[in-house]
Amino acid sequence: MDSYPKSLACLVEEFEKLPGIGHKTAGRLAFHVLNSSMDDAQSFANAILNAKNKTKFCPICGNMTEDELCPICNNAKRDKSTICVVADIKDLIAMERTHEFNGVYHILGGVISPINGVGPDNIKIKELLGRLNDETHEVILATNPNVEGEATAMYISKLIKPLGVKVTRIAHGIPVGGDLEYTDEVTLTMAIDGRREI
Repeated sequence: MDSYPKSLACLVEEFEKLPGIGHKTAGRLAFHVLNSSMDDAQSFANAILNAKNKTKFCPICGNMTEDELCPICNNAKRDKSTICVVADIKDLIAMERTHEFNGVYHILGGVISPINGVGPDNIKIKELLGRLNDETHEVILATNPNVEGEATAMYISKLIKPLGVKVTRIAHGIPVGGDLEYTDEVTLTMAIDGRREI
């Protein structure tokens, strides 16, 4: 970095702050920006600033929006009686890509992880409980099938069940196109436990 001009070294350092970007990739990105036209560089900078200035979180579900409510919460055709609980916005986007779920979402903003100092009060569980009302028929817990995701799902389930709301967990198991002989024991166990009648 000593051989870089100061402004270029600063740009490389900023790219390195992005998740999954190492020093070499940061350097390639910085040189790409330098080799771009001034208009392209300005558009890139404006896009970053516009996203930062205009994007906010939906006060109901926690999704990103530029409006008062996100497009999902604002859609009258969505089934407001079914709430799918996810850890973060990327999970919501993955669920939406299936085009199978027509309910609404609640984004926790993380999962319970004592080892990382994240407890129930550090994620949006209270906000979820505050959303539940007489019209809420089902809460689908769609956290990842790892230790933290399972612990979070169990914790939320124990809070909601006494309220008389149906609580379900997304199924886990063998991926489509997967081979049984190469599937680990935990995944096979989940597949057997989550089996359904056909």
